Amino acid sequence: MTTKEADMTPTSLHSKGRRAAPVLLALVVLAALALVVAACGSSSSSPSATASGSPGVLPSPTPGSSITVVYHYPAPPKSVLDQFTAQTGVKVNWVEIGWDNLQTKIAAAAMSNTYFADLTDVDWSKVGQYYKTKWFTPLNPYFDAAALKADMPQIDTFASNGQQLALPFDSSFTVTTLNTKIAKAAGVTGTPATLTDYTNALNKIMAKGTVPNPLDIPFAAAEGLSTYWYQLTAAYGGQVLDASYTPQFISPGSAGYKALEWMVNAYKSGLVPKANIGMADYQAFTSDMAQGRVASVFSDYAGTVGSIYDVPSSSKVVGQVQYIPTPGVSGPAPNLANPDGIGIPATAKNVAGALAFIKWFTDTQQQAIWAGLNGASDVISGFPLPARVSSLQLLAQGNKVSGASELMTLLKTSRAEFPGPGAPPWYSQFSNAVYTNVHQAAAGAETVQQAVSNIATEVDQLKASQ
Repeated sequence: MTTKEADMTPTSLHSKGRRAAPVLLALVVLAALALVVAACGSSSSSPSATASGSPGVLPSPTPGSSITVVYHYPAPPKSVLDQFTAQTGVKVNWVEIGWDNLQTKIAAAAMSNTYFADLTDVDWSKVGQYYKTKWFTPLNPYFDAAALKADMPQIDTFASNGQQLALPFDSSFTVTTLNTKIAKAAGVTGTPATLTDYTNALNKIMAKGTVPNPLDIPFAAAEGLSTYWYQLTAAYGGQVLDASYTPQFISPGSAGYKALEWMVNAYKSGLVPKANIGMADYQAFTSDMAQGRVASVFSDYAGTVGSIYDVPSSSKVVGQVQYIPTPGVSGPAPNLANPDGIGIPATAKNVAGALAFIKWFTDTQQQAIWAGLNGASDVISGFPLPARVSSLQLLAQGNKVSGASELMTLLKTSRAEFPGPGAPPWYSQFSNAVYTNVHQAAAGAETVQQAVSNIATEVDQLKASQ
């Protein structure tokens, strides 16, 4: 995203949907990793033991020491990092690596038990894998997740079986957007509160001819299609996998089955443009919704109103699109979280310094600053939305982010995609099975029943291989 949430770039927005290469490929990059490790390690302090503490009480970092942060965002402005150094005595060496390469390097360093960084990315989809492999240091002794939950609603996204493996670095979650100008022109009054209302509104828009295909679903075989299904499954009142990673979508009466059936029917009935069978999420946002060719995205991304739809240079719908409560069976549905986290690798050298940085970086004021509270000079390029409700409140009060008040409300009720155990260790393979079969069902190559059966078979095989 760019100088603040309202100026997000395509690369950073889409980074939420990207997935790392299979872990086995990590071995291929060990040689290249050695160069990165050497560069990162050159400014790191000597190892510091993980001190035992109690939630909210952090060990004091050593003045004059340093930490290496390896992340896929650009560094915060040097002037702001200098403030952290002045407060703690700890110097920050920030190394930016692209999201995909970073995931591979994290795996390579962990598998070889090699120092890589004191702090790095923990993606929501990797939490189950990291719990199983013990690649990251649990933060439970230092941060009280229960106390932080109200202000950091997505904190449990980074917990697996009671272990808090990271704190949210930012917030990202699925939302529903509606072009109110198109809806009103078709005679749709009020905001659709339920799935029935929502479907009726879409059909009314299509029947009036206001736009011929009013609904955006990105049916390309890509991650954005998987998360669309998860969000619609939540709207139907369920989850795709339970806490034991058992499929919950096989029965025609299940939420997941109904969600997939709804998506496929929407495409076949013409609610969704035919060209969307080959469109990924961001492409559909910019070429469909931003151009006024559709009226709604059921599973949009938080921040797109300011970052895409209200940008005059590339949008024809400025001021027309709003966030609405995601329609559910009988009322608003939960919005699913897919944020990035920040965690401490098990091989970190300066744990005390890393803990101090996490506390500072995720502070209410700092989180708001990264998103533009103090203007463009102090933002992190690409930073989407703050992880804290209180930070969004500061931005709303200062009118710094489009739709900040609505986003603050939606953030409060956002929910982890896989509550409890976190995403399964084999999430990338699972998602691949999801988007491949959902795409096939929409294209008419499979029935809905065949699609869910194929996904369930893949889950059973993945569980058996663990």
